[in-house]
Formats: sequence, C-alpha cells, structure tokens
Amino acid sequence: MELRPGIYENIITQGLKEKIADLSEGFTAEEGTLDTEESTFALALHLTRLIARQLDSFRGEDRTKKQADFFNQIVECVARNSRSGHSADSEKIFEDLRYLMQVKDERFPALIRPDTPLTNAALFTGTSSDLTLESELKKEILSADRIDILCSFIKWSGLRLLLPALREADAAGKPIRILTTSYLGATDLKAVEELRKLSHAELFVSYDTQRTRLHAKSYIFHRENGFGTAYIGSSNISAPALTSGLEWNLKISQFESPYLWEKICATFETYQNTTEFAPYGEDSRERLALALAHERGGDGKETELMAFMDVFPYPYQEEILDKVLAERKLHGRNRNLIAAATGTGKTVISAFDFKRFRRESPNAKFLFVAHREEILKQSLFTFRNILRDQNFGELLVGQERPKEWNALFASIQSMNSHALCRQLEAEYFDYIVIDEFHHAAADSYQEVLEHFQPKQLLALTATPERHDGLDILKYFDGRIAAEIRLPDAVNKKLLAPFQYFGITDSVDLSGVKWTRGGYDRTELNIQLAANMNRANLVLQKMHEILLDVRQSRCLCFCVSQEHAEFMSRVFNENGIPAAALTSRSSAEERRKLPRRLIARELNVICAVDIFNEGVDIPEIDTVLFLRPTESLTVFLQQLGRGLRLHDEKECLTVLDFVGNAHRNFNWEGRFRALLGTTGLSVSDEVHQGFPHLPAGCHIQLERQAKEYILQNIKNGISSHQKNILRRLAEFENESGKPLTLANFLDFHTLTPITIYQKGLFCRLCEKAGVRQEVFVPKSSEERF
Repeated sequence: MELRPGIYENIITQGLKEKIADLSEGFTAEEGTLDTEESTFALALHLTRLIARQLDSFRGEDRTKKQADFFNQIVECVARNSRSGHSADSEKIFEDLRYLMQVKDERFPALIRPDTPLTNAALFTGTSSDLTLESELKKEILSADRIDILCSFIKWSGLRLLLPALREADAAGKPIRILTTSYLGATDLKAVEELRKLSHAELFVSYDTQRTRLHAKSYIFHRENGFGTAYIGSSNISAPALTSGLEWNLKISQFESPYLWEKICATFETYQNTTEFAPYGEDSRERLALALAHERGGDGKETELMAFMDVFPYPYQEEILDKVLAERKLHGRNRNLIAAATGTGKTVISAFDFKRFRRESPNAKFLFVAHREEILKQSLFTFRNILRDQNFGELLVGQERPKEWNALFASIQSMNSHALCRQLEAEYFDYIVIDEFHHAAADSYQEVLEHFQPKQLLALTATPERHDGLDILKYFDGRIAAEIRLPDAVNKKLLAPFQYFGITDSVDLSGVKWTRGGYDRTELNIQLAANMNRANLVLQKMHEILLDVRQSRCLCFCVSQEHAEFMSRVFNENGIPAAALTSRSSAEERRKLPRRLIARELNVICAVDIFNEGVDIPEIDTVLFLRPTESLTVFLQQLGRGLRLHDEKECLTVLDFVGNAHRNFNWEGRFRALLGTTGLSVSDEVHQGFPHLPAGCHIQLERQAKEYILQNIKNGISSHQKNILRRLAEFENESGKPLTLANFLDFHTLTPITIYQKGLFCRLCEKAGVRQEVFVPKSSEERF
C-alpha cells in the first residue's frame, strides 16, 4: 500500500518498515509500541487478515481441499509452539468444510436460527431491502438462553410484535431482564403490565427523567455456548422503530468481538444495579401511571376533522399523470385505466388530469360517473378545490337535478333512469371519468360505455381484478396505463402500515353452502348473526391486542344487518360504545355516526356494505373482519378504510377471524395482494413469517389459524391439477361466464404460469370434459 498522510494503526512488518524508510522529504512517520494488553488482539487481527488473503487466493475445483490443507498446516504450527500440550489433530478440519449448526435437545423443537450470522457483525438500517429488526429479534429471543433489554420506552404497538416470542422464551424458563424509563411519557402502561405477567421476567424503571434521560437501546442475547449476540442502535420497542423507521442498529458477535461483548454486558449490569432503576412489581402500576402522566404534561391532542386539499399533486401523483399523458401523446390511447390503492387519491389524480385537459379545451363538457351518492359529493368537493372553482359541477343523483349540464357528477342509476344515453349525443361529453371502474363490467354500465364517445375517458379503480371473472381490461386493450398497488403505496408511506392478526375462529365454515362465487348468505348468517361464543372471542381478542379499546376508532365488517345489530348490542353491553350502520340507516345516521366515531363518542361502527367504497375517515385505527370476505376487491376496499394516514395512529390494527373455510375460499390471493416483491410462494411466506411485507407491516397468525390457511393453500386451485380440473368443470355454472383462459384467470386471481405448470389450457379443458379434444403435438406439451 502507498503511505499517504493520515493516522494509522498497522503492525510494522519488514515490508512496511521499508516503505517508511522510503518516505519523501518532508514526511515523517510516528511509531509506537504495543503494550502487553493490546498485543494479543492486534497481532491476531493482523494474522487474520493475512490468512484470509491467502485462503481467498486459492482457485480451482479443489479449492476447499487447498484451503483445508493450508488451515491444517497453520494448526500444526500452532500446536508445535503451544505450551498447553494439546494435540493438533483436535483442531484440524475436513476438506468439505462443514460446520456445526445446532445441538438439539430431543425433548424440545429445534431452535430457530437468526438470519444473520452468529459469528459476524451486521448492520440493520431500516431500508425496504434490509431485514427488519423485528423479524431478527424474534429469532434471537427464541434461540437465546437469557435475554437483557435496555430501551428508553416501550410502546404496545412494538411489544405485541415481540410478545409471542417472549412468552415462548418465558415458558421455557429463560430469564428476561428489561430496563426502561418514563421519559417523555412515551411508554405505554399496558406494555409494561403485560411484561410483568411473564414469570421469569424482571423489570426495572427509571422515573428520574431529569437526570437519567436514557437514550441507549440494546438487545442482548446470552448463549451459554459462547455465541451470544447484542444489538446496539437507535430502536426502542415501537412498531416504526422495529419495522419501517430508518433506524440504525449494529449487531455485535460475542465470538467475533469478545472484548466489546464484555463491555456491553458489564455496562448493562452497572445500569441494572444502580438505584436509578427501580424494580417494577405488582405495586408499581400507580407510580408508573402518575410518572407517565406527569411526563406527558396533560396536553390534549386536537382532532382535525377536515383538511383542505393541496393545490399541487404529490410526486407519485405527478408520475401517474405523466404516464397517462404519455399513453395519449405517444401511443394515441384515449381510454386509460388507473389502478391506485385505496387512499392514494385517485379522484385527486383525475381532477388534476382534467385541469390539464381544460387548459387546452376551456369549454369542455365533463362527466363523472360513480354508483354512490357519497362518492359523487366527495368528488365534486375535490374537483372544485383542485380547479379553484366553487361553481364547477352539478349533481345528478337522488333528488338532485342539474340546470346547465356542462359538468355532471352523476350516479349510474340516475343516468339509466333518466335515459341519458338516448337524450344526449355520443360526442356530447369531451371528458369522462368513471370511478370504481371494477363495477363497469356490470350490465348497468354497458350502455354508457358503448354510447358515449368522449375525447378522453379516464377510469379509476383500486382493484381491476374482479372476483366474478367479468373482464374490465377489454375496454383498454388489456392494459393498465398507470398503477400504484397497496404494497408500493405503503412502502412510499402514502398509506399507513398495518399489523394484521389472524385469530383462530370458533366457527367452522367448511360445510356452509358455496354458490355463485361465495358463501350462501342465509347459511352464513345462521352461523354468525347471533353467535355469543364467537362474540365473546371477539371481545377477548380486542382487549388482548388493542392498547385501549375505549380509545380505538374501529370499523367492524359484518355479514348482515342482523349480525351488525347483534354485534353492536354486544359491544354496548360490554362497555364499548358502538352503533350499527346498514342500508336501514337513515341519511342523517350515515352523516352523524362517522363524526361520533372521530370524536370517540363511539368506538365501533358495525357496518354491512356501507364502508366498502368512497368513505374517508383517516382516524380509523382498527378494522375487524367478522365475516369471511370472498372477494379480493371488497377485502382490499374494506382494509383500505383504515389505511389512510393520520397523526394519531402509528399503524392500522387488523383483526381477522380465521376459521376452517370452504375449500373454494381463496386465502392465497388475499395474502399475495398484501405482500411486496417476493420470489417466494405464499405458502413459503406463511412458513417464514412473511419476511417480504411492505415496510412497517406485520402479519401474525395464531397456530391453528396458520394451519387452516396453509391447508387451504395446499388444497387450493393452484396446488394440484385435480383442483384445476374441478374448477374448469364448474366454471360456467359458478361464474355465469363462458370458459376462456382470460375469464378463468381473472375469476380465480391466477397467473398464466399457474395453469401452464399443470399443462396446456386446452389439454386441461379436455381432461375436465368441458371442451372437445384438440390435437396438440406431444413435443409442444412437453415444453411445459
């Protein structure tokens, strides 16, 4: 190496001595002498690098043999100069370079290994391409002999991610020590109380935040075999810090850095034994509650009910607008579909697009079509603010009638009842927006789509994949102009992250009749509508998982009006203010109940098909799925009700009750829609704890719920040819559509590769007995 000016810490070898002697005039070298305490580590480090360089230089097919021979020569040299009398043979290695991974106690399951090595340092940075700290800590907990944790505060949203692993460690008798503080009032009392319930846990709290102000965060995992690990960095126990935050945490290996390991452990012991950290026991709850309240200063948080629209699009919206413009200008496509996750501002995007169009055509006639009055009124409000024109637009819905007919916000029902297609010419509107376009395959939209010929048609949807197999992409030459799906939106922090808890349901739905793509509503209602055992399970899990049910703003999706009213009554009888919102509810109730939820006068709204679309309540922090949602479209819409960002929530909490489902129910498609980019199958994702979720998101499945889901996927259509053949045979009766490859893929939310892994589509149809035999050369089939 060339000696440049600067500070060094190199052992002076003969080669380095020669370079020092050859320094140019005006440069001098400052040398020092290693003391006996430093010499061992410094010499070992120098030798490690030298040996590593030599090991890396070996090439050829017998590389590992050469490396093993070289290693064993060094061992023999060390043994010859050793005073211990140990034989060199015990330290020699084999040519295949194998290593010991685990010594298993046959009385217990095999230990789960962390994904990062036990012998090397690793850095966690919180980026989307990195392992999450949460996933690695859980594996460290389960494989440690004892656990020490030091952090400024503990949030319930973070602790509940680690709690199953901590409980398992506690059940195995592993000692756990946790040091935390009341600093800033950030700790959640429920989190500390839950940790206190662990039999082998010791908790210590610092109440003197004026002097202590602990900022250190460390997670120390002791292993009696000498392979301990410690994480030192910036992450407290909170959901963002463990999952999505740009936090840096360095993993230290006891094996690699024994001196640093000893200092970390000694420092923890020093803290734990000072009077600054008081033991926390059964009689400490009141003291901590008062300390937390004092730190918070009693400041209330104001609830912002409405926010005025920005007058400029966000960068991601600008990107979508540019893609749509490119489709028009470069490819001449004047019918374009935008697929954007619920909550990313589809209507805002369409308003900015029309604003750009109106600059070139100031007198353009405009039509906005939707199927609900609430959507139309919100959209009109949005357009007026984006266009800065409070006189823009008129409603054609319910009792509302337009006067000028230049810019209409019309329901599809009113358009059909007023026979607009027969009254207005095909070119009457210059620009048409159709919202929630996944409805457009229905017969009620066909006349509008076929009659009107605008200069530009823009379609909006969060979910172009329809559950019933009806094709909406045919209107756009089978393509989507621009899209931002749910995982991308969460990664870009456009939507709130979610924590999804799959709870084992007490109801078995495997025998409920399946008809026209879903459970028979009557039979389903019998199972759920007045099931008190299940209602008690819902109450239990809400109290167990939520920080404070009385502070939550929860949407509860039910199967029927009867079910919604039953659950509302159960909640109220158990001290949780709730109300049912169904088609029976008056317009006044539909306006008032969301406001009461925002104000926390209600904690739960039990809904039936009311909150699927077009309702914006960013304050919603909890979603309960108390009915199986067969349609992926509806599931994502309902989930999207809680994904809007709001200052008062860290994440959306989702409670889904997972029972033994009908064989036709598709869990695989649901989880695939929630995952980010992954090369794993959904089954592998479930087995591995969903390592590829969007940043900050978490899925936790109870043991039996996990088994139900894995069995459902195993028996699902994509797993076995016999299931595909059965679905092919039943397709036309089940969907009411002709059997084509496109219809089949859309209806079952499959990809072409899923089919072709089992054989050619025409061959599969032939085997299913639904199509006459088609000659295909055998060699063609073998290619698949």
